[in-house]
Amino acid sequence: MSSLKSRKRTERITNALCFIALIFLTCLCMLPIWWIFRSSLMSNAELFKWPPAFLPPRWLFSNYANTLEYFKFWTYLKNTMIIIVPSVIFGTITATMCGYAFARLRFRLRNFLFTLCVGSMLLPTMVTLIPLYIMWTKFFNMSNTFWPLILPYLCGGGAFNIFLIRQFVRSIPRELDEAATIDGAGYFRILLNVIVPSIKSAMIVVAMFLFIQIWNDLLQQMIYINTDDKFTISMGLSQLKGSLKTDWSAIMCGTCMSFVPGVVFYLLGQRYFVEGIVMTGMKN
Repeated sequence: MSSLKSRKRTERITNALCFIALIFLTCLCMLPIWWIFRSSLMSNAELFKWPPAFLPPRWLFSNYANTLEYFKFWTYLKNTMIIIVPSVIFGTITATMCGYAFARLRFRLRNFLFTLCVGSMLLPTMVTLIPLYIMWTKFFNMSNTFWPLILPYLCGGGAFNIFLIRQFVRSIPRELDEAATIDGAGYFRILLNVIVPSIKSAMIVVAMFLFIQIWNDLLQQMIYINTDDKFTISMGLSQLKGSLKTDWSAIMCGTCMSFVPGVVFYLLGQRYFVEGIVMTGMKN
């Protein structure tokens, strides 16, 4: 009996220590975000005081209104959404179709094509940068448009996303496909009615990966977009940092406004994101 009480006490102490460590690590991860936010509510003079203040001496929310006068946040957000929405939707759909084909369908050169697809992840972006630029701007005349940033995501959404969907589809028992086939279902109906409901978490993970990738893709956006009225969030923030080298309060305001949409999108799908990462490749 005493050993049982001692074991329970040890478990409680261990759980308490783990909880304290988790809180500490959470605070440590949140500290940079808080520091950017508190800096956005301070004047430039207050930012350079030593020792630095953990809380703003004055909460200057007017900094955001002043920043919006020359940081066209809503225009940049609209342009970014024009790129992200079709890329995420069609990229997720095509990645699901490709992953299903590699996992379930039997056709010639399937393994070779899948190996080629996965191997393309080892290809550095810089290797294809110049050929793609020549193709989009010289052959298709799409310079200073959003199309070079959207069209590549309409064909699978990337090798990693195809691989992720394939692993999920392989974890679904084939007996479900066979039962649907006996009922007269074809490949597309099996995908739509059997596979998709079982891999919703994986599809949400793919959508989140695409969202984050496109949101942070400053290099590609700077190559293909040239005019201010088509700038994205990343380009607008980069320009803000370049033109306001000393106005750190405005830079911090722009930074806060730039990462809020991404944080909101992640919070909406975090449960599926964690589930998708944990369940990837696991068999039922």
